[in-house]
Amino acid sequence: MKICKTIAEFRLQRAGAPRPVGFVPTMGALHAGHASLVATCRAECASVASSVFVNPLQFDQAHDLERYPRTWEQDVVLLESLGCDLLFAPTAAELYPDGFATTVAVAGPTLGYEGAHRAGHFDGVATVVAKLFGIVEPDRAYFGKKDAQQLALIRRLVLDLDLDVAIVPVATVRDPDGLALSSRNVRLSAKERERALGIAAGLRRAATAWQDGERDFDRLIDVARTAGLDYEYLAAVDPLTFQPPQPHGPALLVTAVRVGATRLIDNIELDAQP
Repeated sequence: MKICKTIAEFRLQRAGAPRPVGFVPTMGALHAGHASLVATCRAECASVASSVFVNPLQFDQAHDLERYPRTWEQDVVLLESLGCDLLFAPTAAELYPDGFATTVAVAGPTLGYEGAHRAGHFDGVATVVAKLFGIVEPDRAYFGKKDAQQLALIRRLVLDLDLDVAIVPVATVRDPDGLALSSRNVRLSAKERERALGIAAGLRRAATAWQDGERDFDRLIDVARTAGLDYEYLAAVDPLTFQPPQPHGPALLVTAVRVGATRLIDNIELDAQP
């Protein structure tokens, strides 16, 4: 695996990479969810590129940026073991040099939920993804379904800017107890983790109710709500627009929950209505 710290170095290595080139952007602190993205990319692409960059533009709280886990050595070992060919690991100064003055803002699917609770977050995501796509020039890019609103943003970004990259969503990876994998899970105490299991359990109850024929979204939301959890939001949305679901269209239940000092997000897909 070739590790590149500068844009020029990465572009030099990328020039000779067999196509299709698949890309898995990350902020490091890699876990089995990231491994699933890289493994899927490896199975589908001739070349695998990844990035490790803790993007300061997408943190609305300075202490969140400072606290974000950084596990560089372990990340390199994992990516190499999964068959990653190229790793782009720039500094903030490399991506955002003095005088940097451009921000990419995507409206539409970013206007509520995470967008409402994390000021500037999605502008930071859109900006760094647009830059990374311009540098890496991937044929396919892989993103986890757990960050559903981010996925909707990236699909919109690619569509609106006519970017020549296929976006490939990959299923959420969960621990055996059902908790969706997240770099933030390490912050949970044993008791907090036990409480956090109620997030996925509630979503599963709602999915079962849907399969049993319930089509009232207000009722499904009530079924998904687990007592004792501090919900920031719990809602049904169209997975592409993050607006209310259309009749006979796909639907997604999305939620954000505070467990102690840790904020967790999760979602579950509902089949298209009959």
